[in-house]
Amino acid sequence: MNITALRPRFIRYLEPVAGIFVKLRITPNQISVLALFAGIASASLFFQQRFLAGSLVLILSAVFDLVDGSVARMTNAHSDFGAVFDWIVDKYVDALVLLGIGLSGIPVISQYIAVPPYTDFAIVAFAIIGSLMNTFIKPVVYAEIGYHSKVEGKIDDPLEGVGFFGRPETILFLILGGILGVIWVSVIVIALCTNFSAFQRIIYLYRTLS
Repeated sequence: MNITALRPRFIRYLEPVAGIFVKLRITPNQISVLALFAGIASASLFFQQRFLAGSLVLILSAVFDLVDGSVARMTNAHSDFGAVFDWIVDKYVDALVLLGIGLSGIPVISQYIAVPPYTDFAIVAFAIIGSLMNTFIKPVVYAEIGYHSKVEGKIDDPLEGVGFFGRPETILFLILGGILGVIWVSVIVIALCTNFSAFQRIIYLYRTLS
C-alpha cells in the first residue's frame, strides 16, 4: 500500500483546475512541460538553499503532474507519446531536485559525525539511484513480460500497489523537509526507503514470475 493508491481521490479534487486548462486549450503534453519547468525551478531554488521556496514550487510541479492526466481524460487526448513523456518528466524532476539539494552544500550527516567530505553527496546520489530504480523496474517488466492493456491511457500496472515508497512519497517528503527546514532528514529517508521499496518489488516479481 502506498500513496499512489490514493491518486484517484487527489485527482478528483483537482478536476476544477483541469477544467481551467481545458478551457484555455492547453494540451496534456504542454502541462507536462510546465511540470518539468517547475521542477527545474524547484531544483534551482534548492541549489540556492532556498528550501521553502523550492518546496512550494515543487508542489506546483506535482499539481501539473496530476492535472495532465485529467485534462487528457476530459479531452480524450490520450496518446502513447504522452504517457511516455509523462514518465520521463517525472524522473527528470525527481533527479534534478535531489541533485539540486546535493549540490547546495548543505551538510547531511557530516554536521553530526566525522565522515569523509563526499559522504553527504553520496547519500543524495543513493537517493537518486533509489528513486530512478524504484520506477525503472516497471518499464522493464512491461517490456519483458508484455503488459499492454491500458486504463485511461495508462498501462494497467501490476506493480501499482507493490512497494511502500514510490514517487508520491518522495515528493511529499521533499516538500515537508523543505517547509520544516529538515531537508537532510528527507534525503536520508528517501535514500533508504526508495531502495528498500525497489527491493520489495524485486522480491514480489521473483515470487510471482519464477
